[in-house]
Amino acid sequence: MELAGKKILVVGLARTGVAVARFLAEAGARVTVTDMRDDEALADTLNELADLDIDYELGRHVPHSFLMADLIVVSPGVPMDIKPLMMARSQKRRVISEVELASWFIKTPMVAITGTNGKTTTTTLTGEIFRGCGFETFVGGNIGNPLIELAMSGQEVERVVVELSSFQLEGVESFHPHVAVLLNLTEDHLDRYHSFQEYIDAKLRIFENQTADDYAVLNIDDPLVAACADKLKARIFPMSRLSELEEGISYRDGFITFAHNGKVLTFGTEGFLLKGVHNLDNIMASLAATLLMRCDGDCAYQTVRTFKGLPHRMEFVAEVNGVGYYEDSKGTNVGSVVKSLESFEPGITLIAGGKDKGGSYEPLAPLVSARVSHLILIGEAKERMNEALGSLTDTHFSETLEGAVALAHKLTDPGGVVLFSPACSSFDMFKDYLERANCFKGAVRALAAEGDA
Repeated sequence: MELAGKKILVVGLARTGVAVARFLAEAGARVTVTDMRDDEALADTLNELADLDIDYELGRHVPHSFLMADLIVVSPGVPMDIKPLMMARSQKRRVISEVELASWFIKTPMVAITGTNGKTTTTTLTGEIFRGCGFETFVGGNIGNPLIELAMSGQEVERVVVELSSFQLEGVESFHPHVAVLLNLTEDHLDRYHSFQEYIDAKLRIFENQTADDYAVLNIDDPLVAACADKLKARIFPMSRLSELEEGISYRDGFITFAHNGKVLTFGTEGFLLKGVHNLDNIMASLAATLLMRCDGDCAYQTVRTFKGLPHRMEFVAEVNGVGYYEDSKGTNVGSVVKSLESFEPGITLIAGGKDKGGSYEPLAPLVSARVSHLILIGEAKERMNEALGSLTDTHFSETLEGAVALAHKLTDPGGVVLFSPACSSFDMFKDYLERANCFKGAVRALAAEGDA
């Protein structure tokens, strides 16, 4: 679409919406921004766009603006089923996501990564491997910079790596990555989707425009991921931690093997800084994506060996009185917490809870029963989590996260671990997962300081 002179409505004014509004205004579009928050709540954001000719409809959505727009660009935080958007689509208005818009202006070979868990680690590591192998690389999407910022910058890069949430994928039309990665599928965001299948369908849109010249990297250990293979047009490149593969990438007895078109590369995993069984999946996915896009095996391996992982994902905080404290504030769904619990021996004190996302907590039951000595529940989800899990172990409630850390300190014997992996979003008690993470780490460091005093 030629943007100049077009009437374009941007829905939602968080970071992505700001970047989209700027890009469109600078391209000569007639931009209107709508957000349910008012101008007082958005004062700082509006200052960022003060130099541009943009109309604002704040504190409300005006139906007429949705119906008269040539194009509607929806920010990831805005559900696609709000009434004005449904009305606009019924009248054949074009409704897209920011990543779709950005993709119209980016021709660089792209890796796109989605899944319920592990996306950010895999995306970051994939970008690091490309860079380590000499490719100028942009990394963004659902992490870091919105993809539209690459289109806006005019920066010339050789590779693009983009993390995609289900929300971003809802609004794609022609988005077309050369390599698309699906890590896993577990219940998430059921506070936004009407069913688990609706969430899965959104994830699968990552493959929608691929052809036989492209690759779909699929974690076939996940039966839901494996089941989608027959529907895809791209070449399937399987990955497995549980089975050896003649074609694909797999793990056995301390070695990762990449096998493709008669080429076989083997990588020893001893000495990897990135720990945890779930991170083997993330490493294999990153190696698959980069090796399929012409990275050298030795150079890719050296990058993996030195990659330390990311903050707020199973991050070791401190040891206090012989107990290790781990912060996993990004563990915002049940599937993520399953992986975290699998990474420790029995003797765990698990702190969990937060804003309930609507899914079942039952998948945690076997691991809570087998490995969790003490369960401390916080936040609005604590009652529902207690119904599902409370009878399986010694269970307590805390009104605050700081209180939960203090209680964990009293309950946990030396040699055990305290794991903060909430299985919920943060928005009942905190601004975001980062504020929640810093609260936990601050409480642990205060404990450590008391121990040193």
